[in-house]
Amino acid sequence: MLCCVSEKMQYCVFTCARLVIISAALWPRVLLLKPLEECRSIGNPSDLPVLVKEGDIVLGGLFSLHDAVLESPLLFTSPPPPAQCFGFNFRTFRWMQTMIFAIEEINKNPNLLPSITLGYQIYDSCSTPIQALRTALAVTGGQFEEESGNLKCSGTVPVVIGDGGSTLSLVVARFLGVFHVPQVSYFSSCACLSNKVEFPAFLRTMPSDFFQVDALAQLVKHFGWTWVGVVAGDDAYGRGGAQIFADEVRKLGACVALHEVIPKNHGKSHMARIVERIQESGARVVLLFAVEQDAGALLREALGQNLTGIQWLASEAWITAAVLSTPQFHSILQGSMGFAIRRADIAGLKPFLLRLHPSFDPHDPFIQMFWENLFGCSLHPRNDDDVDFNDTPSCTGLEELDSIKNIYADVTQLRISYNVYKAVYAIAYALEAMIKCEPGKGILHEGACPNMSTIQPWQLLEYLKQVEFTNDFGEEMKFDENGDPAAMYDLINWQLTADGDVKYVTVGKFDETTRNKLEIEEEAILWTGTTKEVPLSVCSKSCPPGTRRAIKPNFPVCCFDCIFCAAGEISNQTNAIECEQCLPEFWSNTWRNSCVPKQVEFLSYSDTMGITLMVVAIVGFCCTLTVVLIFACNKNTPIIRANNSELSFLILVSLSLCFLCALPFIGEPTPWTCMLRHTAFGISFSLCIACILSKTVVVLMAFKATLPGSVVMKWFGPVQQRAMISVGAAVQVVICGVWLTVAPPTPQKLSSRETTQIILLCDEGSALAFSLVLSYIGLLASLSLLLAFLARKLPGSFNEAKLITFSMLIFFAVWVAFVPAYVSSPGKYSTATEVFAILASSYGLLVCLFFPKCYVILLKPEKNTRKHLMAKTAQDNREERGGEERSAVLRFCLEMAVLHTMTLFFGLLYPSLNASDGGCQRWHDLDSTVVHKDGQVVLAGMFPIHSKGVEQKLTFTERPGKRRCRGFNLRVFRWSQAMVYFIEEINRNPALLPNITLGYRLYDTCGVEMFSLRTALSVISQPLKRNATGVCASPSVPLIVGDSGSSLSMAISRVLNLFKVPLVSYFASCACLSDKSQFPYFFRTIPSDVNQARALAYLVRHFGWTWVGTMGADDDYGRTGIDMFTAEVTRLGVCVAYRITIPKLPSQEQLREIVATIRDSTAEVVVAFAIEEDIEPVVKEMVSQNVTGKQWVASEAWVTSTLISTRENYASLSGTIGFAIRRAEMPTLKNFLQDLRPLESPYNPFIREFWETQFRCSFNTTLPAASMADPMHYTNTCTGRERVEDTDSIYNDVSQLRVTYNMHKAVYAVAHALHNLLTDQNSTVSIHNLHPWQVVRYLRTVNYTNIFGDVVHFDDNGDPVGAYDIVNWQRGSPDGPVEYVTVGRFDSSLPPTQQLLVNSDTIVWHTRQKEVPKSVCSASCQHGYRKATREGQPVCCYDCVPCAEGTITNDTDQPECTPCPDDYWSNSRRDACVRKQIEFLSYTEAFGMALAATAILGAVFTSAVAAIFLQHRGTPIVRANNSELSFLLLLSLGLCFLCTLTFLGRPTSWACPLRRTSFGLSFALCLSCLLCKTLVVLLAFKAKLPGDKTARWFHRPQQRLSVLVCSSLQVLLCVVWLARAPPYPIRNTWLYRDRVILECHMGSVALFSCVLGYIGCLAAFCLLLAFLARKLPDNFNEAKFITFSMLIFCAVWITFIPAYVSSPGKFTVAVEIFAILASSFGVLFCIFVPKCYIIIFLPDHNTKKFLMSQKGGR
Repeated sequence: MLCCVSEKMQYCVFTCARLVIISAALWPRVLLLKPLEECRSIGNPSDLPVLVKEGDIVLGGLFSLHDAVLESPLLFTSPPPPAQCFGFNFRTFRWMQTMIFAIEEINKNPNLLPSITLGYQIYDSCSTPIQALRTALAVTGGQFEEESGNLKCSGTVPVVIGDGGSTLSLVVARFLGVFHVPQVSYFSSCACLSNKVEFPAFLRTMPSDFFQVDALAQLVKHFGWTWVGVVAGDDAYGRGGAQIFADEVRKLGACVALHEVIPKNHGKSHMARIVERIQESGARVVLLFAVEQDAGALLREALGQNLTGIQWLASEAWITAAVLSTPQFHSILQGSMGFAIRRADIAGLKPFLLRLHPSFDPHDPFIQMFWENLFGCSLHPRNDDDVDFNDTPSCTGLEELDSIKNIYADVTQLRISYNVYKAVYAIAYALEAMIKCEPGKGILHEGACPNMSTIQPWQLLEYLKQVEFTNDFGEEMKFDENGDPAAMYDLINWQLTADGDVKYVTVGKFDETTRNKLEIEEEAILWTGTTKEVPLSVCSKSCPPGTRRAIKPNFPVCCFDCIFCAAGEISNQTNAIECEQCLPEFWSNTWRNSCVPKQVEFLSYSDTMGITLMVVAIVGFCCTLTVVLIFACNKNTPIIRANNSELSFLILVSLSLCFLCALPFIGEPTPWTCMLRHTAFGISFSLCIACILSKTVVVLMAFKATLPGSVVMKWFGPVQQRAMISVGAAVQVVICGVWLTVAPPTPQKLSSRETTQIILLCDEGSALAFSLVLSYIGLLASLSLLLAFLARKLPGSFNEAKLITFSMLIFFAVWVAFVPAYVSSPGKYSTATEVFAILASSYGLLVCLFFPKCYVILLKPEKNTRKHLMAKTAQDNREERGGEERSAVLRFCLEMAVLHTMTLFFGLLYPSLNASDGGCQRWHDLDSTVVHKDGQVVLAGMFPIHSKGVEQKLTFTERPGKRRCRGFNLRVFRWSQAMVYFIEEINRNPALLPNITLGYRLYDTCGVEMFSLRTALSVISQPLKRNATGVCASPSVPLIVGDSGSSLSMAISRVLNLFKVPLVSYFASCACLSDKSQFPYFFRTIPSDVNQARALAYLVRHFGWTWVGTMGADDDYGRTGIDMFTAEVTRLGVCVAYRITIPKLPSQEQLREIVATIRDSTAEVVVAFAIEEDIEPVVKEMVSQNVTGKQWVASEAWVTSTLISTRENYASLSGTIGFAIRRAEMPTLKNFLQDLRPLESPYNPFIREFWETQFRCSFNTTLPAASMADPMHYTNTCTGRERVEDTDSIYNDVSQLRVTYNMHKAVYAVAHALHNLLTDQNSTVSIHNLHPWQVVRYLRTVNYTNIFGDVVHFDDNGDPVGAYDIVNWQRGSPDGPVEYVTVGRFDSSLPPTQQLLVNSDTIVWHTRQKEVPKSVCSASCQHGYRKATREGQPVCCYDCVPCAEGTITNDTDQPECTPCPDDYWSNSRRDACVRKQIEFLSYTEAFGMALAATAILGAVFTSAVAAIFLQHRGTPIVRANNSELSFLLLLSLGLCFLCTLTFLGRPTSWACPLRRTSFGLSFALCLSCLLCKTLVVLLAFKAKLPGDKTARWFHRPQQRLSVLVCSSLQVLLCVVWLARAPPYPIRNTWLYRDRVILECHMGSVALFSCVLGYIGCLAAFCLLLAFLARKLPDNFNEAKFITFSMLIFCAVWITFIPAYVSSPGKFTVAVEIFAILASSFGVLFCIFVPKCYIIIFLPDHNTKKFLMSQKGGR
């Protein structure tokens, strides 16, 4: 502040953005000659860098050229250093240059403002609110200059363009609104800025977020997204837009899956949690409503966690942000969509941008910063000693802008730049209208025109509001009543080009001025993942017709289950609530969407299946006829003649009948069709198979006929063949005849249980007859297959047997599969199955038997010759060739260079306008009503003594009038009087501030932010006073106590920050005020809401409430409080059912909606964060609707409010509980409050209004009236002698001194800080030379114990200890007053487990009972159930799912079921564990008995064979095959059978080793014998060759030794196995959870594998040697039997491996036993049964003569 003196003792007022300096000339005129330097200013914002160009009218510009401010530590031992900005923003610099371009373009335009030159003052706001406010002060304020000894006040800027961000504009607009200076923003879109009550001078060329959100909501509705996530930045832009969007989509029927806020510090853990919430929510569509810096932080975290598959909806702040459209984000952001403001191609802008050069304007600080950051060089001279520039090269000045690709010169997306352009032109056209104004026709009062030589900002504001023009781009520009332009957006879709760059493709538009606001070109959109399919994002998919919605209780309406309508019920609309019952004569169709008459169902020619089968049958018939035609045309060719052409034609005829017999199965069953279909099927197939059987016999007979002397064909000529066919078919005819006679098939109607449709089908009549028909066909087919198999190896000219074999295999496969399919197929499908089987088997026969021949006849005629048929053909080998392809994908990533932080060089402000000749010009009086008392140190107090401001309609046709307030608040007036009392108490205290008198100045802020700002400006603008020596004294007000509201304190504190003036609040509890980077000079004596939010969360958890509703006021206190509470309770596992925001001026409709939400919700607990004035209308509406039964949890702002806790409200609010700040007893205060005398203070407006309000009377009108409120006129006249003590009101109620106690601590803390400052021996501060920032240091360190025993001090954030009382609303009697009963406490200074103390026994709840009310989303899960959280839903909302088998819960609400111990299992109720059943393969069960019997039977068979061999040991067949080895082999086989018995029974420590070793040894012995036998056969053959002496080396001793050695190796393996890791019994509890499997563990898998591997090696050798010896002479043909036995052995054990691995439990043992038995039986049967057959049934073959004759035959 300056000491200013004028001759007429006028006030000299100047403004430096929010600073209005009012100085009064109170001294004689001679003092004007004293040097001006004796007076000093508190703060001067003129040290900010500024770009200035002089002009007749200067436009102010605010641009965030840097992204942040480098914070310096505040020590408060010296004046704080100037702020330094970093992070140069090239995009914003382009916006600034666009403003300059537009101004210069206008100056060159002869048709627009031809006689006026526009200038500019442009500042950098550094993207921070405090810097934006500082620049606003600079751009709107003038400067004092001294010319020829006279003071001259330079002019001010009448309009400001800026700032970019909504948060910055909120701060600036509140300040400029105080003085009605118009602000035109180009990028601030927050809907809150449309509030003309708060921001009367704000306009913008950027559409309001309200329209953007409306467009986004319409987009969500258009694509059917009902489950969307919302992520917002932690600023006015993000929070406001996200909240409006959430409200809008809810109105459209959609739901918000998640609502997260990105913190400004971009904490890693917080960002990770947001990404995790997105993943868990199940939402495929997420709206990211944030500026590009916040969006980038979240997207980088999403990229780190590989969050793909999300369709991002972008707000306009980042939809065209180049920093996010880099290749780094392509994987997650391609396909992103959002609305962008309209763009334009501004002609000439790019050359203008590229004209810049450091030499262009050496005094332009911004060009230097731009050049240095763009080219990474320094324009400052290099100095070797200067370390700051050692690593930075010097700029040469030869750098070229067009050589670098940078967003600055990118004019392809001129959107914000276009907004700046429009803003400048709007101002120009408004000035043009002011110039062209004709007297008497102007828009000002009485048609007056403005004086262009002294333009008043409020006049320009009115012309701006009326401006309307069409620019060069054809766009009509005007502002609506809220100062907003018409909302027009382009719908942008991010698509990748072939070069890998992001292209912003316009795929639609939104125009709020048209009828169809939203237009979308869906075919042009590429969604995430580059797909054309619209992503689906729903909580629950829509229930189609035929289903109904089952609403999940306590869930959003978008979350439901779709339940199919029951049979006989339908729903014929989407998302039906209930299904409708069909009439009795109707039934629901398949889809349950309509009722249809009940129909008779059968396999019809009209349905698709019937038509298909009919077509297939006819095609088969036609194919058969085609084959007949081919055969007829080529009947004389060898291939037809060689295969009996007559039988071939007969087979073709029967096949045609088979195809045709399928047709009677289609159509409505009748008595004759039922009999026809089955008999035709049986007879035609019997005829066909009989022909095939005859053909097979012909093949065999024909071969035998070729042998010498064979006359067999004469017994099987054509006549016999026909007879055979006739007999074969006749048998089937007889069966069918009997069937039709005894029990013929008849039509039958069946009713389905599921659909009650009438099914018409043919009943077989006699199941036995039908079985006989099928069995006879099967018999014929079996004979054909058997004979064809026997004839498969005949010479090639007779190879038709192979074809018959294949055809019969297909025939069997079809009809074997037919049986279970026929049985299980319902209704007409059983008929269709039978038709399918007929057609499939017929096609199989036709294709296998005739297609190869047709292929040869038609395509290979050279093979259809006798010569070819008789020759032996060779098969060609085919080689397969393949290739491999390789592919490579190249990726190119572009990285943005990190801008180096440069030091900003501050310039001086230059005057913008010429001042008037009459010295300093005052804008206007701040009209603040004040009650004051002088003192050496004056404390200012700010109180909302009036609750509301009177809304004034600003017409801007004349100067706005003074502010008015209403609603005198007795409670707040008591606080102001308490401050006076405490100050006087301190003045009387000789130990505190001795010889110092404190004064006070009390102001009324009316609870309005704009009024609070005016008051703050009034406080800090008090003039300095000269002392007796003529020197300026120190400021009279070093700090301010106030204000009560958080939003008010935030607005005030930002202004006071500029001048380092501390603010000590007594009732502002918003946690945001703890941010020292924004509010370094803020202190408070009320705990931060961080503590209250934590306390409320602990209270909710304490009482087990997991489903609560929240309600907050639409201010910083309410919004921040609810946000913190939500975060805390979420961390504790509690969920928020709904969130209500109470508008500051709610309409009746809004109140009804709020109450309806509370009433209809199942949440029984409501947490309300609001001040009493905001919650009062909601409570009144609840009372009027008689809404009761809710448990209210109150914040400290209204829990002890007598305005709310009235008798009328108690029915709805009974039992309210909440946290109140600590109270104190002050008996002497009441006397002071009652000792008011209005006649002794006639000029105190507050006392007069209090008196009239308290006693409802009016004073004599000759006394001065209050300047803040309109006078009230009562019928009674006040005498001034009324007694306050005779009244009963909140003013003199000192029973709940809580906020008043905070006032006590605030005043005394300030007094102690001043005392410490003035008594500090190291301090040179004088009481007459006191700077506000000097007090801050001592405020931060103040620490004392007051008279109530509480320690008062501030932490690092300027906050006190969080201590609260838990208060419960109770009434002693039904008609008694509400009492605030203390039922507990909270103290944040204690350990976490001790912070909350609740005396539950003393609480009375809203039910008037002592029982704690319940508030849960889902009912408790009982024993045996667990909580199953629903996907995408809060954790408190869950389904109760029965515990899985093996798990239990024996308590309620268990999140997981507890597994039972290994030997236990859950009972049927899943609430207790019982012992598991023991299972093993036992002798007592049927399966075990069968295996044991089979093993014993095998041992008996082996014994029988041994007996036979022993009895005939002298016969040639026994002796020729080495009888000794045969007996040894039989012994080993007996052991193999018997070893399986050890696998049965309970596994024990001796049984487990026995079963494995006995198995291994017995099979090793068996295979060793077989190996020796095979060697004997081979060597025996070699011994018959002349000169071969091999046999003498393999006599009986060598054979025994071979068996012994081979077996000994297995014995050795088993010994090692038993010694190292023997098998042992185990209890297998992991295979089956409900039972324990007793089994033998192998001990060592490797050794077990060795045992099996050794057996496999022996078997492989046997198989190899036997295969080699398979063609030896017949007397040595045992090799063939060994080959077959080894094939079976290998097949069994190869099959055993997968079967063993896949078989569970005891079946593993059964598989092993089965493998042992099967392989043993295979060896026994293949080797010994043929010999036993010869010994017993063909003894004539068991002679030496016969054996020798066989050799001779060979």
